[in-house]
Amino acid sequence: MKALILVGGYGTRLRPLTLSKPKPLVEFVNKPMVLHQIEALAEAGVDHVVLAVSYRAEMLEEEMKAEAEKLGIRITTSLETEPLGTAGPLALARSVLDADDEPFFVLNSDVICDFPFLEMVQFHRHHGGEGTIVVTRVEEPSKYGVVVYQPDDGRIERFVEKPREFVSNKINAGLYIFSPRMLDRVPLRPCSLEKEVFPEMAAANQLFALELKGFWMDVGQPKDFLTGTCMYLNHLKHVKPEKLYEGPGTVGNVIVDPSATIGANCRIGPNVIIGPDVVIEDGACIKRCVLLRGSRVRDRRSASGFAWRMSPSSAKT
Repeated sequence: MKALILVGGYGTRLRPLTLSKPKPLVEFVNKPMVLHQIEALAEAGVDHVVLAVSYRAEMLEEEMKAEAEKLGIRITTSLETEPLGTAGPLALARSVLDADDEPFFVLNSDVICDFPFLEMVQFHRHHGGEGTIVVTRVEEPSKYGVVVYQPDDGRIERFVEKPREFVSNKINAGLYIFSPRMLDRVPLRPCSLEKEVFPEMAAANQLFALELKGFWMDVGQPKDFLTGTCMYLNHLKHVKPEKLYEGPGTVGNVIVDPSATIGANCRIGPNVIIGPDVVIEDGACIKRCVLLRGSRVRDRRSASGFAWRMSPSSAKT
């Protein structure tokens, strides 16, 4: 099977973290964001991942070479010479995506969740339509565009943008699986899946919704990145608690890279990620914080939010 990840452009919503690297390579829980998705895809049987990219494609391709070898899959890039939206990249990569009759995945690169790829394949093959959208429940649907679908079979009826009255509390989660024939609906030009292609597919009774079980977050901006980190750590606590760090002064869910240095009498947690080569000096207090590679927290300082290395001798906290 194949997958296309919509890597996108400059990552302006996540600046300053994206000033020196493309957004998919920003580390989420000590691993490049996009690698969480790629590993889950490989585990579900995907053997070729295409990254639809328009910014720093060379850096992204170079970083993914070693990961492709580790996972035993192909990772290639599809370079946009102009922004093609969320649908145009499918047409650009059509020669790969419709090389056989197998369905293919399409993902927004900002999404983090307990990826339901095997369930998506099973559901998609069962209904036989052109496409499946994963949807997730939200508390305040009036802030989003919602998906209205039949509860018995998941057939999507329509999309409603920021409804004033309740019609649904399910939103598009940015995870899709399509049959190759849907590519006939996608032109090679700037085009939107959500606004142009999906309504057409729904009108033809060819689009279905699968509700996601478990946590979900779009981590494309700093506030949501931190919230998504907390959700991910809580998920690990229940499914892989052995990955969480336990040490002196630790409170709640914490992950620490083995190369990090933690001083004496520190209080770490809850909801803290400590990245590679991080230095935490004596007496520091850190909570709800992501310390990226090479950052430093000075002695007896408190830190929350983000910290990242600014120079060999200083860090932003």
